[in-house]
Amino acid sequence: MDRAIETDTVWKTRISPAVRKASIVALVALLAACGSTPDPTITPAAQAERLYREARDDMEAGAFDRAIQLLGRIEGLAAGSLLAQQALLDLAYANWRSGEKATALSTIDRFIKLNPSSPALDYAFYLKGVINFNDDLGLIGRIASQDISERDQRAARDAWQAFKQLIDQFPQSRYAADSRLRMNHILHTLAAHEVHVARYYFRRGAYLAAVNRAQVAVTEYQQAPAAEEALFILMQSYEKLQMTSLRDATERVLKQNFPNSEFLSRGFLARESGKAWWKLW
Repeated sequence: MDRAIETDTVWKTRISPAVRKASIVALVALLAACGSTPDPTITPAAQAERLYREARDDMEAGAFDRAIQLLGRIEGLAAGSLLAQQALLDLAYANWRSGEKATALSTIDRFIKLNPSSPALDYAFYLKGVINFNDDLGLIGRIASQDISERDQRAARDAWQAFKQLIDQFPQSRYAADSRLRMNHILHTLAAHEVHVARYYFRRGAYLAAVNRAQVAVTEYQQAPAAEEALFILMQSYEKLQMTSLRDATERVLKQNFPNSEFLSRGFLARESGKAWWKLW
């Protein structure tokens, strides 16, 4: 799968075609049991199948608001069936595409709670991760124009946790490889956020606060590119605090791990050279 997710086709690949076919066959059997009854709405299962076909057509046409209305009626008509599971996942996806992130996430959480053994559980975790991933990970690109008090890491952390659940429970899932890539990017982004905050504090003379945030980046995200600047901020903060032994120790670590670091020669100007190191996606 391409790293940039194809959101228009995500919803089409949850419950396998074979399982979905079995569900439809069962519904057809229920229709046959109705004999010569001309009105299929007498059978709730038949009505649910009709509504799902209409909702699917609406989603393919991008009419997500109408699809949401139809999908919301299916669960009661086909409770406990695979079709109800499919409809609930589609409902989460349609809400997301309509800009209703909170509703989409609550719908996914309800699916996970009600269907712990569903064949689409891996997709539920994946969709939850993707929704949070796409919602929050643009913050680094907007970092220059956004006030520090407005930024939040919760969506990124929630995305990481959802992808981790998928990989832990379904390591062979078709969504596992892409989830690992996204988790790696999330860790880099969270590290970049910590460094940005540390830099913010340093430039305002809050050196102890800068130390605390830089240490988080160094200890929790050691493999992230941002660790290089985090060490430099840590070193500079110790210098300002006149903690020379810690400054020297940090400098040794920086030189050992990043022997060609431009921060040692150019200081904060080093981050302005070349492509920004947080642009990994």
